[in-house]
Amino acid sequence: QVDLVESGGGSVQAGGSLRLSCAASGGTFSSYVMGWFRQAPGKENEFVAAISGSGGTSLADSVKGRFTISRDNAKNTVYLKMNSLKPEDTAVYVCAAGPTRTTMNHYWGQGTQVTVSS
Repeated sequence: QVDLVESGGGSVQAGGSLRLSCAASGGTFSSYVMGWFRQAPGKENEFVAAISGSGGTSLADSVKGRFTISRDNAKNTVYLKMNSLKPEDTAVYVCAAGPTRTTMNHYWGQGTQVTVSS
């Protein structure tokens, strides 16, 4: 079966950085769009970033200039480098994958908590 497993979450102070990883298994994801959503208490699931199999990226306006998404197809892994973190970035970050940006929801990870303190 297909699994997406996130790692790298944790607690940092505002202005700090974290790098999240999402490792996929059970299939070849090189042609899939992979990326991240985040879920904060009381808020709707929010798109954060996506990267296509060829390396094209899409970022939410709220994280542009601060977050960078990348992937290593040989490792079936996608990364989210988060710089200049803000308290409003606090959320559970969930890895997802699918054929396109708008269908990047066929597979989901379990989520990893990111907490940013002021």
